[in-house]
Amino acid sequence: MTTLDAKLDRVLGAKSGKALETALGLVTVGDLLRHYPRRYAERGELTAIAGLEIDEHATVLAKVERVTKRTMKSRRGTIVEARITDGHRSLTCTFFNQAWRERELVVGRRGMFAGKVTSYRQQLQLAHPEYQLFDDEATDIGSAAEEFASALIPVYPSAQGLPSWSIARCVGQVLDVWDGTDDQLPPEMRDRLGLADLESALRKIHRPHSFADVAAAQDRLKWDEALSVQLVLAQLRGSNQSHPAPVCPRRDDGVLAAFDQRMPFELTKGQREIGEQIAEDLTVEHPMNRLVQGEVGSGKTVVALRAMLQVVDAGRQAAMLAPTEVLAAQHARSLRELLGDLAMAGELGGAEEATRVTLLTGSLGAAQRKKALLEAASGEAGIVVGTHALIQDRVSFADLGLVVVDEQHRFGVEQRDALRARGGEETSPHVLVMTATPIPRTVAMTVYGDLETSALRELPQGRSPISTSVVPVAEKPNWLERAWTRIHEEVAAGHQVYVVCPRIGDDEETAGKGKKKTRKTAVDDSDGGGEEPPPEDGEERRPPLAVLDVAEQLGAGPLAGLRIGILHGRLAADDKDAVMRAFADGEVDVLVATTVVEVGVNVPNATVMVIMDADRFGVSQLHQLRGRVGRGSAPGLCLLVTEAVGGTTTRERLDAVASTTDGFELARLDLELRREGDVLGAAQSGRKSGLKMLSLLRDEDVIAAARDEAAHIVDQDPALRNHPGLARMVAEVVDADRAEYLEKT
Repeated sequence: MTTLDAKLDRVLGAKSGKALETALGLVTVGDLLRHYPRRYAERGELTAIAGLEIDEHATVLAKVERVTKRTMKSRRGTIVEARITDGHRSLTCTFFNQAWRERELVVGRRGMFAGKVTSYRQQLQLAHPEYQLFDDEATDIGSAAEEFASALIPVYPSAQGLPSWSIARCVGQVLDVWDGTDDQLPPEMRDRLGLADLESALRKIHRPHSFADVAAAQDRLKWDEALSVQLVLAQLRGSNQSHPAPVCPRRDDGVLAAFDQRMPFELTKGQREIGEQIAEDLTVEHPMNRLVQGEVGSGKTVVALRAMLQVVDAGRQAAMLAPTEVLAAQHARSLRELLGDLAMAGELGGAEEATRVTLLTGSLGAAQRKKALLEAASGEAGIVVGTHALIQDRVSFADLGLVVVDEQHRFGVEQRDALRARGGEETSPHVLVMTATPIPRTVAMTVYGDLETSALRELPQGRSPISTSVVPVAEKPNWLERAWTRIHEEVAAGHQVYVVCPRIGDDEETAGKGKKKTRKTAVDDSDGGGEEPPPEDGEERRPPLAVLDVAEQLGAGPLAGLRIGILHGRLAADDKDAVMRAFADGEVDVLVATTVVEVGVNVPNATVMVIMDADRFGVSQLHQLRGRVGRGSAPGLCLLVTEAVGGTTTRERLDAVASTTDGFELARLDLELRREGDVLGAAQSGRKSGLKMLSLLRDEDVIAAARDEAAHIVDQDPALRNHPGLARMVAEVVDADRAEYLEKT
């Protein structure tokens, strides 16, 4: 029998099985049948070329517009260039020393073309595409590709050497011998929700006769994914509530009251409302599990500090976990500055109600680390700030009452739960997580469904506006020259500047291979390209710009004479801290850094953020980075430097970031542009996720209904022992490691 667990090499043969595993990681029949078509092309319809993304492996249905052949000037041989079009925009397909292509690629003929999308001289091209041509009038195209004969042509996510039509052929072979599968959903649920059975849905998603077939299959497969995830989250919520939490009542005479009394600014309405919610959560014995999301600079740190002080007033401790050592040190310093003598317990000049803020990171010296560990274990430190080091087994707390996790998107559920376990066997500490990446409601329900969510939308008074512009160096190199001039002007006015690069440098990407030559860099914006098209193995995209290289080029070139500092993750902790202090104190004019400055770094005098290779960053990350400027009285400027070609999805994304500073609007855009399975996998477990069909943006109704259904099921059957089909479905959508973790909890 051919089941979902059958190995593809047994069903399709060793060659095809190996190709699918190597290119796409597909090993079993179930893997292949859940590799769903990305879209469907109709026989008379051409694919929109304008939406293609540089570096993606794309399959387009297009028409041959023009074919030329010429002799290469710099080496022997010929080049055939075929121009294909969707009627609005064109792509170039280049073939070296394959003159016969000119006879095959007849002008006006249609076909499917698959390859890697690249850019050459500001023109889109497919790098050495594979293609299948067919006659639009034919009803039976025989051996060319059976899948083209149907009304709807499935277009699959593909890879180099494995085009969509090859995947379609493999799917067809599998479906012909597949014996079907038992349905995991109870019949009562299927009937009540009007869903197709699983076997029918899997067959129709690959072999639809109409878009109605596609819709029915998608409805069922979306429900499976939504329900699986919500069952997981319902189990997590139940697990989180299984231990009582330490009760932390409010006090009128403690360190929180003293802090509120001397606070030098007024809380925003949102800070007051969310602070009241958190304060109430801390007074009950059920563990608080709350996510506070808010714009960069919306005052989340103050909200977290007030919660931690309420816990300290109750005689317990609070731990604050940051994603990087730079941010952990920044948080510890900021908390001490906000508290003043209230953070000086046991020190000369400390207030009567004072507590102590202790920093614990992995790179502390032996003596410092020992001291920090003792302060945490003895309870001397009311607030302990650190990185991943806080969730190591050697770290213990006297009485941990609250865990604050900053930038939740950097940590998975398991990491958060490991820190929660630091509270001891009898109680589970309250958990407050914060993010400056606004989250659409559907994502909050799905990715952070084990948390209650609150949003800070109001910015404190005094924040200056930030303007953002795209600097397209490939099309307008003079704009970059103007950017460096603007930096000189800002520094002359007494301000400071960030220059952010996606990579550190040195031998990161070239160890053992020698450095690759770059055709062009965004710093010197000189075009070193020759007259001929890229070499036969395709024009490789240059490595991302690196901090060490860019800092050297800027210091010797356009920013000569300015004081340039360097900050990245490989620096020793003391060196990072020294660089940040120097920048904060105005001793550095330009800080060239990686994304270690993305969150938490607060230098009000910094007014310009230049992001090199901005197309290498996500929408939310760009929004986070630009939030580092405009934090003082002077307005901020963010420049997105890119070589991305106009009209591509990449440029559209950057233009969108430049058009608005509304983080919640950008969060929706980010979700539209990202693979949602990656969103779930990164946030939930850091591993590959089975979320492939469900759209977190468009399927809010499905997610909400699945959440209610899952809550009811888990309430009656927490371990799903009476629902073996649902337990199997969860295991399919959520990977094995994740399922094992759930079993442990």
